[in-house]
Amino acid sequence: MVNYSMQTIIGKIMTNYKHWFFVLALSLYTTYATAVPMAYVAGQHYQATSSLLPKLNQTKQEVVELFMYTCPHCYHLESEVTDWLPSLKSSTTFTRMPAVFNQKQVPLATAFYAAQALELSETLHPLFFEAIHEDGIRLESEKAILDFVAAQGIDRASFAKMMTSFTVKTQVKKARRYTAMSGITGVPAFVVNGKYQTSGPQAGSIAAIFEVVDYLLQH
Repeated sequence: MVNYSMQTIIGKIMTNYKHWFFVLALSLYTTYATAVPMAYVAGQHYQATSSLLPKLNQTKQEVVELFMYTCPHCYHLESEVTDWLPSLKSSTTFTRMPAVFNQKQVPLATAFYAAQALELSETLHPLFFEAIHEDGIRLESEKAILDFVAAQGIDRASFAKMMTSFTVKTQVKKARRYTAMSGITGVPAFVVNGKYQTSGPQAGSIAAIFEVVDYLLQH
C-alpha cells in the first residue's frame, strides 16, 4: 500500500486543478473567438470609396457588385454570389453593375443593360460568361455580341435597337462614372452603401469578400 504525505496530496490536487483550469480557459477562449466575428480593418480589408457614391436605393442598405464578363474571377464567383444572396436581409438590395474603366468595356456593358431592359438577363447573363470562359468566344464588339445573341434565338434587330437606345446608353455612362468614383482598380469588387469598397486582394481571398461585406452591412 502506498502512503502519500499531505504535501504530496495537496501538490497533486493543485496540479490537476491547474490542468483543468487551463482546459476550461482554452475552451472558453475558443468558443468566444468562434462566436465573435472578426473585426475587419479599414485600409486593410476594405476602404472608403474615392467619393461618396449615390445610392441606387435610398431607403435600404445596398450592395453593388462591380464585375466584367471577361474577368475569370468574376465568372468563378458567380455561383458563390448566388449561394450568398439568400443570406442578405430583406432590407438590403443587391445590384450587379458592369465595371467600365475604358471604352474597351463598353460593348459588353451595353449588352448587359440591353438584356436587362428586354428582361433577358436570366438567360443571357450566364451565357455571356460561359461563351467567353468556356467556349473561347470573343465578345469584344457590338457585331460579335449581336451574332452571339442571334445564335441563342433572340431577335437580332430588337437587341440591336435596345443597345443603341437612350436608356441603355445612359445606364452605361452611369456605370462608367460609378466605376471611377468608387476608386476600385480591379474586379470583382463590392461597394457597400456607397461608402466602402472591398475586393479579393483586400479581403484576403475571393471567398472572404462576403465576410467583409456582411461586416460592413452590420457596422
